[in-house]
This record gives sequence, C-alpha cells and structure tokens, in this order.
Amino acid sequence: MERCDVAVIGGGVLGCFAARELSRWELDITVLEAREDVCTGISRANTAVVYPGYDHRPGTWKAEICVAANASFDRLCEELDVSFDRCGSLMLSFGPHADAVLQKKLRQGRENGVPGLRLLSAEETYRMEPSIAPGLSSALFSPTAGTVNPWQLGIAACENAVQNGARLRLNTCVVAIDREEDGFLLKTNHGDIHTRAIVNCAGLAADRVQELLHPPSVRIIPTAGDYLVLDKNSAGRPVHILEYEPEEKAKGLTVVPTVEGSILLGPTERENGVDYATAETGLTRVRELSARLLPELDLGRIIRSFAAVRPNPQHPDGSPIHSFCVEHPEERFWSLIGIKTPGLTCARELGFHVTKQLAKELAAEQKMQFNPKRRGIRRAHGLPWEERRLLAEQQPDYGEIICLCEDVTKAEVLEAIRRGAGTVDGVKRRIGTGMGRCQGARCEQKVAALISEVLGLPESSVLKDGPGSEIVRAAHENV
Repeated sequence: MERCDVAVIGGGVLGCFAARELSRWELDITVLEAREDVCTGISRANTAVVYPGYDHRPGTWKAEICVAANASFDRLCEELDVSFDRCGSLMLSFGPHADAVLQKKLRQGRENGVPGLRLLSAEETYRMEPSIAPGLSSALFSPTAGTVNPWQLGIAACENAVQNGARLRLNTCVVAIDREEDGFLLKTNHGDIHTRAIVNCAGLAADRVQELLHPPSVRIIPTAGDYLVLDKNSAGRPVHILEYEPEEKAKGLTVVPTVEGSILLGPTERENGVDYATAETGLTRVRELSARLLPELDLGRIIRSFAAVRPNPQHPDGSPIHSFCVEHPEERFWSLIGIKTPGLTCARELGFHVTKQLAKELAAEQKMQFNPKRRGIRRAHGLPWEERRLLAEQQPDYGEIICLCEDVTKAEVLEAIRRGAGTVDGVKRRIGTGMGRCQGARCEQKVAALISEVLGLPESSVLKDGPGSEIVRAAHENV
C-alpha cells in the first residue's frame, strides 16, 4: 500500500499550486487527479485575467490576498517561465448607473490598496482605446491588471512540484475515505493510499469529497459561461483588458487581449453547464455586446467558442458564500471548496495559506533545497532567424513545423508528450497546437500520430480529452 504525508486530491490550478507550496517542506506529497491530465476541469476554461483587487469588499480576506497575489504575479511567472502581460484594465461606463458602479469600485480599490487606480474621463479613455464605441461617460483604469494562460500556469506549477519531489497519479479517483491511526485511508480505483493529511482541491467535486468523511457544510452549485475567441489578425484589437458595465441590469462583457495574441470575449452567466457545452443564446449575447462596445471589431474572425464552469459555493440552506471557502473540518484535513473568481489570481496565495497551517500540524521542516524555478518548453517561434537555424541544426526536430498557425515544431510536441501530455488537447494546453485559425484541422492528426508513436497508443484514444483513459496512464508509466 502506498503511503504519503499529504495527499492533494485534484490536479487543477488550485491543486497544482497546493502541491508546489507543500513541496517547499520536507513532506512526501502525492497529487491524485481523476482525469488523464492536470487542469482539465474548471481550470480548462476561464477569463485568464489576473485581477487587481477592487471588486472585493474592503477588510475581507479575499480583498487582502487578491491585492497581494497581483503584486507578486510577475515574480511568480518569472519563476515558472510562463508568459504574463500586465496590460492594465479599463472598466467602461456609458451612463449614470455604471458611473455609480465605477465610483464604488474606485473607493473599494483605494481602500484595499490597489496601486495606480484612477477614474478617467471619456477623452482620456478614447486616447488609450480609440476603438471603443461613442457615448462613453467614464472609465476606471487599473494598471496592475493582467492576463496569463491559465493552463500553462497550472501545468507549470505541477511540473515544479514534481521537480521538487511530489508524485502525480493521473486517472486516480478517490471513492472513499476512512480514518486511521495517524491519518486517513484513501480508497481509489487504483488501490489504497495511507496519508497523514489531506488537501481537498477536487473542483466541482470538492464538496462531495469532504462529505466522504464529514457531514455536508457547503454545496457547490455550478453555473456556466459562454466565450468567443477571435484570431490574432482581428482588426480593432484592444491594448487593455476591457470590462463593459451595461446600464441595464445584466451581465456585462470582458474583452481580453490574451498573451497568445488572440482576443477573448465573454462570459455570459447561466445555470446547468457542467458538460462544458455552449448555448447559442449565450454566444449571441456575447456577439451583441461585443459589437455594441467595439464596432470596429471584426466578428467574422471568430475561430472558436467554448463554455466555462464556475463553482458557486452555498451553505446547505441555500444562502450564498461570498468569500473564498476554505474548510478545516478536522486537524490535517483542509478543503478548498467552490473557489471562483479571482481563484486563478489567488491560487498561489491560497496554496500558501493552507500549506502554512498544515506544515504546523505535521511539524514539518522547510526544505533547504527547494527550487522555485521551472523551465518551460523551448519554443522556436519568435527566435531570430539565424538562432532558429542553428537550433534546427543541433536538434533537427526543431526544423519540422507541425502546427502552421501557431508555429509549433515537432521538437516541442515531443517535449510536451514527455512532460505528460497523452492527448491532443494535452499537447494543446502545453504548447498551443490547434489554437490558431484552423483549430487543428491541419495539425491534429500529426499530433495524434506523434503521441501514438511515442506512447504506443491507438490514435483514436488520444484525439480528445476523455473521462480518464487507463491506457494513457499505463503508457506514460512505461515511457
């Protein structure tokens, strides 16, 4: 039977950062992920914004850690070798109702300590973003807002945790938890695991995981949101993140110039979206708001749509929980339940908070040899031509382009597979294959063939994410 000091249940962004923070201590850590890869649940789809911290009520824990997390994001992304663009944001108003909302956000932000926050006139805003529709009344400018690739951030945190000694168990689902002397017995579909402590980061299932041992205290009610993506060559691309606050009582719109160069539009808000399917009414709403806000934006250049799921925590009586829900039902059992916006921004801070408490409970000592730095996959795209030519001479696989839209080489695909990708979507999340205008029409089969060749799998088993392929798990264990 496998034994460990801490079992992290769930390999999303929160679980990956919890594991990374735990790996700073002299602890034996195992991450259990039910799917065939990390960051395939809630983490697979969100707005990718690193929030500045003006949205939260002053004096709350959420406000405090959001501002702190934002301030440290440059260093975090430098350590993990992940792209981060501190492009700033503009919250836009076109009337008196939204003006009042912006004034409230300004007061909150200043009280929370958000640096550089200021209210702009329409003239100042149009100088910064001339493509915004006429009729603007004011805008709230936050220079510290930014955007990051959420998949790559979570995967990088996981790789760094493994680099520092953590173990990753994919396709491993916890079905029961029993108390034992000096810890807990986790019963999984791949055998039993004895652990001294548990960190529950199971996403949409986090409430049910805690209830394997404790009475219900939190319920997760998922809602969905629809998004559209425009390709890199779209006219009217904004420089800043734009947040449109409509005059009518309705969900607004966020426009994100992503670190990859595409434009992200959305989200809507609707119930019952756990299957990640989009709704035509939601996509129509995103198109309408986008055209209203940015009339020069070419909506004919939409390359894909997708849906995200938000885990909304509630008390058992149905009343909402507005803050981050960190449960501690007993010693050495911690749960992050229903962590939504700004969960991506605060993932590292949340992991640090839980780890600090858990290290005390386990009387753990800090690891002297912890290495916070992780190297990303070396990309050929963007290199000077002569440097790229020399790289291809040294490693010929850098001379073969697999994904034309995103300029991804065979060497990069092979490295993504070596690092744990066992499906076409797993490769996409690591290096961006299939993210361009053709959406994988020209490269999907090539990527699938490489995965099949390296892992010895039939191509049909690697084309898309599945519920957790046993054959992919076994293949990676043998490579």
